[in-house]
Amino acid sequence: MNQENAPEIIRERLLDAILPHVVFDGWSDASFRAALRDSGIDPALARVCCPHGAADLVVAFHRRGDRALAEHVARHGAVGKRYRDRIAGLVRKRIELIDDREAARRAAAHFALPHNAPEGVRLIWGTADLIWRLLDDSSDDINWYSKRATLSAVYSTTFLHWIGDESPGNADTWDFLDRRIEEVMRFENLKARLGENALVKPLLAGPLGRMLAQIRAPGERRSEDLPGMWKETEREE
Repeated sequence: MNQENAPEIIRERLLDAILPHVVFDGWSDASFRAALRDSGIDPALARVCCPHGAADLVVAFHRRGDRALAEHVARHGAVGKRYRDRIAGLVRKRIELIDDREAARRAAAHFALPHNAPEGVRLIWGTADLIWRLLDDSSDDINWYSKRATLSAVYSTTFLHWIGDESPGNADTWDFLDRRIEEVMRFENLKARLGENALVKPLLAGPLGRMLAQIRAPGERRSEDLPGMWKETEREE
């Protein structure tokens, strides 16, 4: 086993082992203990790789979905002639790649708890960032943030709609997604028109405009605690 990748490999083994138990006990200590038993991994080693127990594995579960989307796009590309269709297609594909709906439902419940919510927000932001990167987004100003904020809202609301959707082929969810994407595109068009508005132009030429012009996307060496970093990182103690 490559020592550099050993923690990730162990987390993946534990994740596979915990999933059958999540349906009964959620992302809990009981499920984590069952995963230890089923995987045969030494508990001390498991705690080194997952110091937060099941809470680390629910994060790994989400990131596994992000990796699956990146791999899918690497093989097939982003489908759709129109930009809005490519965005909607990637959001839909990210959700379709979730192969355990009950585990996803339990993950949503986990991140709905106040002390887990910041981690959930960070993960959703990371998914939105990934989608924009897969679409070769080149924005490097305030639009970098607004795009990820709006797509985070689209993804999270669509995901929550999906976990309760019982319509054939999840048709209700994809209709919901199309409406949300249409709203995003209207928002982007509104932003473009505001820049040409006679009332707004003077504001953008003044201190407000100069302040907004200073806002830049995080660089490649941005700190790990800033939003927008999709690559997998170790969770803080």
